[in-house]
Amino acid sequence: MIRVLTFLADLFLLTQLVIAGQTHEFNFTTGWVSRNPDGMQERMMIGFNGEWPIPEIHVNKGDRLIVRLTNGFEDLPTSLHFHGFFHRQADENMNQMDGPPLVTQCPIMPGDTYVYNFTIVNQVGTYWIHSHSGAQYTDGMRTALIVHDEDEPFEYDEEKVIQIGDHYHKPYYQVMDEFLNRYNPTGAEPIPQNILFNNTVNGSISFDPDTVYLLRFINVGNFIAQYVYLEDHYFTIVEVDGVYVKHNTTSLLYLSPGQRMSVLVKSQPHADKNYALMQIMDETMLDSVPTDLVLNRTNQVVYNYSAPAANEYFIDSFEEVTNDFYLTPFSERELLSEYDYQISLDIKMDNLGDGKNYAFFNNITYVAPKIPTLVTALSAPEKLAKNPAIYGDNINPFVLEYGEVIEVVLNNYDDGRHPFHLHGHNFQIVQKSPSFLESSSGSGESGEPVPYNESAPLMPYPEMPMERDTVVVEPNGHVVLRFVADNPGIWIFHCHVDWHLEQGLAAIFIEAPLVLREKEVLTENFQQICSAGKFPLSGNAAGHEDDWFNMAGLPRQPKPLPKGFTLKGYIAFVVSCLVGLWGLLTIVQYGMSESTQNDKAMYENLHKLLQEAGDSN
Repeated sequence: MIRVLTFLADLFLLTQLVIAGQTHEFNFTTGWVSRNPDGMQERMMIGFNGEWPIPEIHVNKGDRLIVRLTNGFEDLPTSLHFHGFFHRQADENMNQMDGPPLVTQCPIMPGDTYVYNFTIVNQVGTYWIHSHSGAQYTDGMRTALIVHDEDEPFEYDEEKVIQIGDHYHKPYYQVMDEFLNRYNPTGAEPIPQNILFNNTVNGSISFDPDTVYLLRFINVGNFIAQYVYLEDHYFTIVEVDGVYVKHNTTSLLYLSPGQRMSVLVKSQPHADKNYALMQIMDETMLDSVPTDLVLNRTNQVVYNYSAPAANEYFIDSFEEVTNDFYLTPFSERELLSEYDYQISLDIKMDNLGDGKNYAFFNNITYVAPKIPTLVTALSAPEKLAKNPAIYGDNINPFVLEYGEVIEVVLNNYDDGRHPFHLHGHNFQIVQKSPSFLESSSGSGESGEPVPYNESAPLMPYPEMPMERDTVVVEPNGHVVLRFVADNPGIWIFHCHVDWHLEQGLAAIFIEAPLVLREKEVLTENFQQICSAGKFPLSGNAAGHEDDWFNMAGLPRQPKPLPKGFTLKGYIAFVVSCLVGLWGLLTIVQYGMSESTQNDKAMYENLHKLLQEAGDSN
């Protein structure tokens, strides 16, 4: 009964919003634009209509948004995702507006135009748009999208949008080729050359005395999470990922890629000096730190342009950073106390038979099907629409029933942080473990993964858990999420470190496919885009409709490494090669030297190296 009343309330609200809302139309053409964002190297960035940075988009609650995206690239497909939007409609579902290619649409091929057309229903706050093809948004195909709300539960005098992110000097496809490569068997992520503040470095914003500012922070980066600190000021958190929260005051923020956080800041009473607004890389995400990498970037909060610039500020400890698990939504929505269906996902990174390092959910690395999963859901015989087999085992498909409470358990068997983003929903954070990167013994040794134990959870279940759409799972730790499957559609759940998504760290939630089929009708534009790219408009994951269980030709992950040839084997092989080279060098030195060689010492050193290589394998 409660869910029925909620649906009727949403329907009434939608009717009022559609009547009152305005329509905002944009015509964007992608293309390369020469820029030098960090002042260190000129490079090509992805802009719209020859412009970069791409201007922010501001709309109001209940408005309609129409974006015509034309692919202006010569040889690259593209797409656009509206990060954080649910695409809920009362009389029609707009799942095909979500953006991920071969999930909810076909890739937009060069010269073609795809129209994203939807009403922003019952959502407000801080969002952003970005390409969902390859790692294109790494090269600048992104901008803020703000949904204003006249009923905000807080007051301020002025707002400012601040985009933070990482920056690479090489184009994304070149970085990707170097990363996902057999010569990078450990899977060490590409290290950015810089971090940006509103698409530049060492940026500034201006403050007036005795003024309350709303600062909307968005991490639009690919890889690096960042801490944010404002000298001699405090942040009062009021919104996270489009969710209003009860006020929480802190001095230090943490945002991973994909996350947003809005804070109120009361300015100082006098304009006699300027203050440092610090961006700090989370260097624990880096496998190594180059000597020339600037981890601590100083931006200016300018009260007085005649006063000296603020000096660089260093943080002694990051322990004061706000943990989103302990935030409370303004709505005070209670915990979804019982789940109907639990999805347990083990996160691992490992090598496959081609020597490359991949990312896995439950030993499956995501490989896109031949046909959008949405097309499969809509074109399959009704009796098969809920059968996960027709969607291909290469995409980690999970079929959800309408109205079910879904629990997602993420167990991290990797020593890196991962920000996970769910399309089409916010989720409740039911459990969020600390990092177990180091042993609890205090010995300095590496810790062991600690998976979720339902019978003995690490922390009490919150009465009113935090809700958001992107959450970080800590190294060797776990996170437990819950949401109601009340938004029929095909929704991708993936790591928002885009390098990891390209490695395959994703799953597909096929939510209420029978309900979806009653509402979703593919537009002519959708069909035209698919036809232009020669993608079928019906069939299973492999494009077959004569036999819906025939997966011949389905793109799949590479075969496993030969038995016994693991990452440790690679290391042993490298050590053995070094031993051989050392031996050759020794022979050369012996032949060119008149001194007597210590054969016993040489034998002992060689034996030690070979023993170490054997132990590592």
